[in-house]
Amino acid sequence: MRTLRMTAAAILLSSSAALAANDKITLGMVLEPPNLDPTGGAAAAIDEVVYANIFEGLTRFAPDGAVVPGLATSWDISDDGTVYTFHLAEGVTFHDGTTMDADDVKFSLERATAEDSTNAQKALFTGIASVEAVDSVTVKVTLSAPDGSFPFKMAWGDAVIVAPESVETAATAPVGTGPFKFAEWVQGDRVEITRNPDYWGPAPALESATFKFISDPNAAFAAMMAGDVDAFPNFPAPETLSQFDADPRFSVIVGSTEGETILAMNNHMPPLDNVKVRQAIAHAINRQDIIDGAMFGYGTPIGTHFAPHNPDYVDLTGLSAFDPEKSKALLAEAGVSDLTLRLALPPPTYARRGGEIIAAQLRAVGIETEITNMEWAQWLEQAFKGKDFDLTIVSHTEPADINIYARPEYYFQYGKPEFIALMDKLNLTTDPAMRSDILKQAQTMIAGDYVNGYLFQLAKTGVANSKIQGLWENAPTQANDLTGVSWME
Repeated sequence: MRTLRMTAAAILLSSSAALAANDKITLGMVLEPPNLDPTGGAAAAIDEVVYANIFEGLTRFAPDGAVVPGLATSWDISDDGTVYTFHLAEGVTFHDGTTMDADDVKFSLERATAEDSTNAQKALFTGIASVEAVDSVTVKVTLSAPDGSFPFKMAWGDAVIVAPESVETAATAPVGTGPFKFAEWVQGDRVEITRNPDYWGPAPALESATFKFISDPNAAFAAMMAGDVDAFPNFPAPETLSQFDADPRFSVIVGSTEGETILAMNNHMPPLDNVKVRQAIAHAINRQDIIDGAMFGYGTPIGTHFAPHNPDYVDLTGLSAFDPEKSKALLAEAGVSDLTLRLALPPPTYARRGGEIIAAQLRAVGIETEITNMEWAQWLEQAFKGKDFDLTIVSHTEPADINIYARPEYYFQYGKPEFIALMDKLNLTTDPAMRSDILKQAQTMIAGDYVNGYLFQLAKTGVANSKIQGLWENAPTQANDLTGVSWME
């Protein structure tokens, strides 16, 4: 009997260990975030760790892209559309135990609108005229003009609510209100988060999660196969997806993203300030070759900066159809020959692999490129902030972000007055049909000005252990939201 009791105990211990293992998850990520403060950095990798996990906003994006309540359980809009009154959830605390209330919302929004704000998406907040803490759970935001998109803007990671007591350390030790708390960041390797026992909302099924940084596609494949990571929501080796698909241990998750992948051109850098040169580059590009060669068929061709799954999308790919002879003729018309351009490539697979293909396509029409492979921090500093580049490839994963073309100081430096006027008109328009028409005009304008080379809409290709459920199929924003993720028994 003693032997049987020991065996039963061993079985019990084994079962407990198995159950314990099923409340932890390790996710693979291609890029390590430069910091962990979504209100002070532009990198998508920041939100991939912290959005809906550590930090929360007044509103948030649901998996289907709908804007739903976040820290604000509801809101009222004045008849003239200029005053939003947000009603906050009660009993919310930050991870350090301090109370989250209307004063924190006021602090966060005023910090984002401040002249010295380092928020990467300051345009989200420019319409705010004033913020008033009516009482501890009521915030009144007055806008300078009606804005039907304001709840949408408040759902971005850049608009999460932070506290004055902890914001100074948010870059390295973030303190939010979310269902998970920051535990550790081993730079160059991983970020660990743990379940917040004092979370104001439904408790997540997971006790902890680790975000493991693996930039090399071969290493990502090996890590998945070995079980070193449980899921890789944005898998960098699409050429291997068929192997995972054929293996019952894994699920392949294919969806769409908000990521317009573009060959960005520095519109202020001669000769790229000449629209004919930009048009020549656009006609030199064979989108399908890039999708097939760099993404192994995953991706949808685009002809403007707008997601094809959006109901307001206009298919403008014909404006910049692959036509190398037309490209050569346009270069001749522009009086440009012996042209060499600098091509800056950040780490993602679409950029590195796509860059080699584009370089060959440009060479075929007489344009040489000098390729520089950059780490993410270097790209952000030199290309994005410093505007020191000719061409670069990047996927813009922010939702519905065509308004970036209205910023003259933005890294590709377009800012056409007529386009700015369109965006101003859009901000003042609440009628859905009129907004749709303005968005279509905007898409057509930037396509006709050949601001950038529009390549493809980035697909969301993920791999996961087949026992994991709740990972996002699509990516309405750049996030690995773990609030609904669990292991199947």
